Amino acid sequence: MCRNITMLRGLQPAATTEEIEAAARQFVRKVSGVTSLSAATEAPFEAAVQQIAAITTDLLAALPPRKQPPPTLPPLRRIAVRRP
Repeated sequence: MCRNITMLRGLQPAATTEEIEAAARQFVRKVSGVTSLSAATEAPFEAAVQQIAAITTDLLAALPPRKQPPPTLPPLRRIAVRRP
């Protein structure tokens, strides 16, 4: 499991589209080994990100609520990376 992908189920408020896409992007980067996009990798990489994000959104909607929140916040919710 990629350590950089944070658990999104159980967040309050629920995971945003941006957070889901960021997790999907990390997953696709990890499994594909693509670290920087080129003309040859951009289209399939972005298509995979969108597909994984859609599947993740469906999964999170279908699962029952968690009894406890996730142990860590997603990177986009951490104070250090918040945009002003």
